[in-house]
Amino acid sequence: MSDRLLRVNAYTTLDLVDARVRGHDFEATALGVVNVSTPRETPDHVDLQVELDDADVKSLPAHADEITLSADQARTLAGALESAANRVEGATETDDA
Repeated sequence: MSDRLLRVNAYTTLDLVDARVRGHDFEATALGVVNVSTPRETPDHVDLQVELDDADVKSLPAHADEITLSADQARTLAGALESAANRVEGATETDDA
């Protein structure tokens, strides 16, 4: 990613994901970064950060989206992700059989 805003290192949650950005009059695919973090001292929230490679997406300026979640919201999101992952695995296992 040419003009990265998020710091990507060995601790980054997912540093190369297939991503898509959609707007009212455009859609583009690009590589992206997804990171989950908390403040180092006295953590009181969870940050979910997403950034797409701006070299692949000319429709948007370089930017990163960040969502601040409470612990309960983070658990709700984690549960929804786990449920969706189970559905995908179940469908994949059915296709393989």
